[in-house]
Amino acid sequence: MDLLFTLLATVVALGLLVTIHEYGHFWVARRCGVKVLRFSIGFGPALYSWHDRQGTEYVIAGIPLGGYVKMLDERESPVPEQELDQAFNRKSVKQRIAIVAAGPLANFLLAILAFWIIAVLGITTVAPVTGPVEPGSIAERAGMREGLEILEIDGTATPTWHEVNLQLIRRLGETGQLQLLAREGEGGAPQSYTLQLQSWLRGAEQPDPVAALGLTSWKPAVPPLIGQISPDGAAAAAGLQAGDLIVAIDGEPVSDWLVDVVPAIQASAGQTLELTVEREGGIRTLALTPAAREQDGRLIGFIGAGIEAFEWPEHMMRSISHNPLTAIPVAVMKTWDMTALTLDSLKKMVTGLVSAKNLSGPITIAKVAGASAKSGVESFLGFIAYLSISLGVLNLLPIPVLDGGHLVYYVAEWIRGKPLSERIQGWGLQIGLTMIVGVMLFAIYNDISRLGS
Repeated sequence: MDLLFTLLATVVALGLLVTIHEYGHFWVARRCGVKVLRFSIGFGPALYSWHDRQGTEYVIAGIPLGGYVKMLDERESPVPEQELDQAFNRKSVKQRIAIVAAGPLANFLLAILAFWIIAVLGITTVAPVTGPVEPGSIAERAGMREGLEILEIDGTATPTWHEVNLQLIRRLGETGQLQLLAREGEGGAPQSYTLQLQSWLRGAEQPDPVAALGLTSWKPAVPPLIGQISPDGAAAAAGLQAGDLIVAIDGEPVSDWLVDVVPAIQASAGQTLELTVEREGGIRTLALTPAAREQDGRLIGFIGAGIEAFEWPEHMMRSISHNPLTAIPVAVMKTWDMTALTLDSLKKMVTGLVSAKNLSGPITIAKVAGASAKSGVESFLGFIAYLSISLGVLNLLPIPVLDGGHLVYYVAEWIRGKPLSERIQGWGLQIGLTMIVGVMLFAIYNDISRLGS
């Protein structure tokens, strides 16, 4: 069932992104008087197709990893004389530039729409308050301590842990000062902290920026009182029941689910633990062997049990929402910031400041699609927005085969007053195709390596 859900979420996300991208090309092509022969979502054999009144064939194909808009073009096949004015290659350079640029632009507009919906719906999240700070860490040397709410990083507001991570990602591989503004408690005066970075996480695979600074997130004390049991899980097999209070693991007293119990279970995949539980006023001892599953490239233990519902303290929660009007600039700026972050990350990857092992392919995209869909509408919309921005940026790279490569050709034609020679364009296409295939294979290799580890 999980696999089916992940596949469905992936198809929905990729299908939406590809449709919007190709519709951008299609819409502008129609406005420029270009005849569109085919609008295809996916590659390979057609699963379903139909035609409109203008003769355009719409296709849903079997491999949902892309799509294309095929236009009337003399360079691809003979064009009847009466339709020459509808051929793509007969249009002005400015019109061709507009048609090619419309695809990536549509992706950025989709991201703005997704962020706008998130802003209007609003989110309620936990404030980015620090938990215990690792002794000797970068954060501790800067004077940080437990209980600080992080307000800003390098002058940018960070109302959530998600925003904290995004701002820290911007500094990967760098040397210099990280400026952090924080306060203690809701009424505390904001205080500035200067953290010294030295080739920070340069070349690290799957970096954890918050942990690398020595910071943790504050968590409330959660009693290890069992609330739900999966009937086919390790907890049920051990005899654990709803209402049991875990008081010790292997003879060591425990009092907090998140601090004591979860780490012990996750570190004991396939190993038998002795659980001491309090049940109906009596004490029982149970033998529990956590099952194993892969998470973030490593095996962790899980038992198929959850605790009784608990609420975070109200003063630790933050509600963030906007009205439909004020949400527009918020969505635009979010898209701009994420586009800049994507470009900066690509530059750092090329220069070696960020490991190329962080490049992800379709397997990772599928996993994230499934996980974000399970987390709720806001999370899935955010994933679509980030992926749409990545697709827009990727397609604008000046690599032949991609939209950006075609834009380079047309801008050169605009400046020179005539197109580049067919031979130069052919060489460019071969080089671009080789580069794209190489990057895709490397990304898939990274995906498989993560699964193998």
